[in-house]
Amino acid sequence: MSGLKRMMAGGLLAVACMGLGGCVVGTVVGAAVDVGVEVVKVPFKVGKGIYDVVKDDPEEDKKK
Repeated sequence: MSGLKRMMAGGLLAVACMGLGGCVVGTVVGAAVDVGVEVVKVPFKVGKGIYDVVKDDPEEDKKK
């Protein structure tokens, strides 16, 4: 009987580990997608900053 209990405990442990593996994969994929989205946003933020610096402000022309 002791061998059967050990085998059942090992099987239960294996099933539990497989279930947790799915959660880990989901978390890693979610983090990778979040990082990817932020990396794609950076050039647009930099471009907007450069555009804001370079563009002419019509308000300054009116004051002169």
